[in-house]
Amino acid sequence: MAFDLELIRSVYEKFPERVKKARKLLGRPLTLSEKILYSHLFDGEPTEVFPRAKAYVNFAPDRVAMQDATAQMALLQFMLAGKDTTAVPTTVHCDHLIEAEKGAKHDLSTALHQNEEVYHFLSSVSNKYGIGFWKPGAGIIHQVVLENYAFPGGMMIGTDSHTPNAGGLGMIAIGVGGADAVDVMAGMAWELKMPKLIGVKLTGKLNGWTSAKDIILRVAGILTVKGGTGAIVEYFGDGAESFSATGKGTICNMGAEIGATTSLFGYDEKMSEYLAATGRKKIAAMADEIKEHLRADKEVAETPKEYYDQVIEINLDELEPYINGPYTPDAAWPISQFAEAVKKHGWPDELEVGLIGSCTNSSYEDMTRAASVAKQAKEKHLKAKSEYTITPGSEQIRFTIERDGLLDDFTGMGGVVLANACGPCIGQWARHVTDPNKKNSIITSFNRNFAKRNDGNPNTHAFVASPEIVTAMVLGGKLSFNPLKDTIKNSKGEEVMLDVPVGIELPPKGFAVDDPGFEAPAKDGSKVVISVAPDSDRLQLLQPFAPWHGADLKNLRLLIKAKGKCTTDHISMAGPWLKYRGHLDNISNNLLMGATNYFNEETNSVLDIVTGKYGKVCDVARDYKSHGIGSVIVGDENYGEGSSREHAAMEPRHLGVVAVIVKSFARIHETNLKKQGMLALTFANNDDYEKILEDDSIDIIGLEHDFVPGKPLTLVLNHSKGGSDTIKVNHTYNDLQIDWFKAGSALNMIRAAEKKEASL
Repeated sequence: MAFDLELIRSVYEKFPERVKKARKLLGRPLTLSEKILYSHLFDGEPTEVFPRAKAYVNFAPDRVAMQDATAQMALLQFMLAGKDTTAVPTTVHCDHLIEAEKGAKHDLSTALHQNEEVYHFLSSVSNKYGIGFWKPGAGIIHQVVLENYAFPGGMMIGTDSHTPNAGGLGMIAIGVGGADAVDVMAGMAWELKMPKLIGVKLTGKLNGWTSAKDIILRVAGILTVKGGTGAIVEYFGDGAESFSATGKGTICNMGAEIGATTSLFGYDEKMSEYLAATGRKKIAAMADEIKEHLRADKEVAETPKEYYDQVIEINLDELEPYINGPYTPDAAWPISQFAEAVKKHGWPDELEVGLIGSCTNSSYEDMTRAASVAKQAKEKHLKAKSEYTITPGSEQIRFTIERDGLLDDFTGMGGVVLANACGPCIGQWARHVTDPNKKNSIITSFNRNFAKRNDGNPNTHAFVASPEIVTAMVLGGKLSFNPLKDTIKNSKGEEVMLDVPVGIELPPKGFAVDDPGFEAPAKDGSKVVISVAPDSDRLQLLQPFAPWHGADLKNLRLLIKAKGKCTTDHISMAGPWLKYRGHLDNISNNLLMGATNYFNEETNSVLDIVTGKYGKVCDVARDYKSHGIGSVIVGDENYGEGSSREHAAMEPRHLGVVAVIVKSFARIHETNLKKQGMLALTFANNDDYEKILEDDSIDIIGLEHDFVPGKPLTLVLNHSKGGSDTIKVNHTYNDLQIDWFKAGSALNMIRAAEKKEASL
């Protein structure tokens, strides 16, 4: 389906001239990322050079996409902005609230009943403000965007960290919090620090069991979960043009796992073919007319180290399949070494469940490669030794693979087809476990494998691989099984080997679908009434946060000093908590319940200075708030890694936390904190993390007179047993972001500007 043709035509008409001016301005050839960034400046044509990793830049994205969990809070905020309609094309996708339990039909029916109030709210708000609405069951946001909205050379933001999936079609697509989305929807500039650039040169060609998934699993192993922070990862080289657009999407999708701002590929024939196959021949034709501008300049590819801040080279001829995990997506194991790693680390060898699909790997090609393995079960008299689930990425994919017989291949080996939704990938999985205390192993083709991510069980060891490797492992039944060299004993007692998987990039009969699940908004939404029941436990209208009182912050108390990895899943868990994504007070009850308290090594147990007792994090925060005591969160490295969910910032703000002080931040979370009017600070000396004691009284000095860009603030730790420590804390606030803090939030500034404009 082709959307926004006139918008895309307008982007392409301006693109060549803006690229030419940017090239002249910088005085050198340009990477693709630079071409798109300098062509999407909020003020129009480029007139100045923005230093990487230093300059904050205002951009004008072409569109916004939101999934139903984050859309609730984003739209509640947008309703406060005072606008009649969104300033750019915007969509809502209902994919996060469907829990996987028995299968697609049952699970979708259950979700429609359980989430009726939320779906009605999202549909009504979409109708009112001119937002496209994708119904429950239509598909996962990123697959639907790739099939319908992504276009080479474009820029979009989405309220989900895996928005970069659209980079598979040459688009700069960036995951953000809802407040950022509100800015763009309200017609404001979207601010981003000019990213660094990491170039990944791909040579050779994928072969055998190796797929595009293995490229990003390898890159994750090289860069780690924070190696891409503050950077765009740009793939290039002959190898990059040798595989499908959806394979490129898989790689860009998982770029979120290395902390990258986004990832993308240059426009090529594979992208053109995919656009045409998904009903967008006109867009492909327009892109073909300016294709030299939708790729890095040739000099960049010839001498990449002159243009990128870091260059990685991967020879696809030599790449083998990878399996990453457990507990972190950057623990990368080539399959030739994985069996030994399983034995060495004592991971449970028995494989209990294999799961394929998700937003990362649910293309037609993914499904055909996995199905070519599944089909061998019948041919070679094999049976699945583990549970096996299949999650199509969209109704278009599901309908097409059913027509082409692939679903029969999956169910024939014992697979269960789940709804076209996120499901187990985000913890929406009613997994049936007889003993939750038993250590167990699962393997998925998803993107994340943090502890408790998929099923809420800390004893689950989750590993990530390609769909075909996952399918093979299900037939093997053990983590130590290597389908490249090991045999399986079949029902006849024969030792058989699996054949190399075979995939088809695009369906020979074309894509097909009866009902894609799209609802266009009303042409005039002014008469649409939005109602939220006062006693609803799912939805709650927002009240603006209070502005800063104008003085330094004193007599603060430590809420928690988090030890080790503290992702957004630790700060604001998903799974069953997704039901409260539209109710700030209710969802705040999960605040930091997964984080480990430095002082007692326990989760959800922190000292309440008022009572002298230990309690849940949310309860202690509420107690401090009721006594007018501000609180502080202290964290470790890469704090806020993972999802874009701004609830991880809004919850502490709602419960009286005024500052988060850590060794380092994940990009999206730091921005989310700033947007909500909080202080996001980092230790000037990481060793000072150790100086913060459980019962300290904390002062933050320098806000009243010296809160300016580039100047550290001072933290005074007043120890209960006498004495104090004075330490420096850094920040990355610019003038606008400091104004957000003073106003109480970025949204407060938008509301004030809108009221001022309305009064003129």
